[in-house]
Amino acid sequence: MVKMEPDIFYILGNKVRRDLLSHLTCTECYFSLLSSRVTVSSTAVAKHLKIMEREGILESYEKEERFIGPTKKYYKISVAKSYVVTLTPDMFWFKGFELGEPKLEDVRVELSKLDKSPEGLNNLLSEFLKANRELEKILKAFISLEAYRNELIKKIKDEYLKKIGDMTQLAILHYILLNGEASVEELSDRLNLKEREVREKIIEMGRFVPIKLINNEKVLIDEDKILKGDWNAEENQGSGE
Repeated sequence: MVKMEPDIFYILGNKVRRDLLSHLTCTECYFSLLSSRVTVSSTAVAKHLKIMEREGILESYEKEERFIGPTKKYYKISVAKSYVVTLTPDMFWFKGFELGEPKLEDVRVELSKLDKSPEGLNNLLSEFLKANRELEKILKAFISLEAYRNELIKKIKDEYLKKIGDMTQLAILHYILLNGEASVEELSDRLNLKEREVREKIIEMGRFVPIKLINNEKVLIDEDKILKGDWNAEENQGSGE
């Protein structure tokens, strides 16, 4: 039986589904925990999860708790893909790429060899085909990088939970790594926490990760410290600017 491609635009066209997927990229979750992370009813959450499971984006399974308690239904993302889309008044195309093992190879892109002002149908067609070839090289590099980032983020999550064990801190770190920065208000809304609680978690995180809380509002990783190796976990303190 041929596996149908999920309707990714339909899935991502709903904010609640995007939020649920974002939470699930941080960790596999059981139903009630997912419901507590979004601002819609549990009935609506169940509907969205069912849609994504039907489309092949999610898988569900039952898992017994470590201590005495009922078996809970968990959800996890069941695909590993990247999607590229272009939409202009003259062009619409999209393509999905499977993420496998990263291949960290240099890719030579030669955009300077493309004609900036081609004329005549034959030259226009020729330049378009040449541009396609350069785009294929870029996409090859993009997929390799995404596969590599995916591998790294999984290891970061495993390492953070093993060494620190704080799921909320990990959710903040995970979001900032993927988005570059965030506001306290944004994190508060995303994690369904009070802003005061978010700030407290960020201060706690400062013991393990170089993180900046600028003007008590903007949160970002201190990239300079990390890239220079100028920090030590548990000795580092979150900085305010």
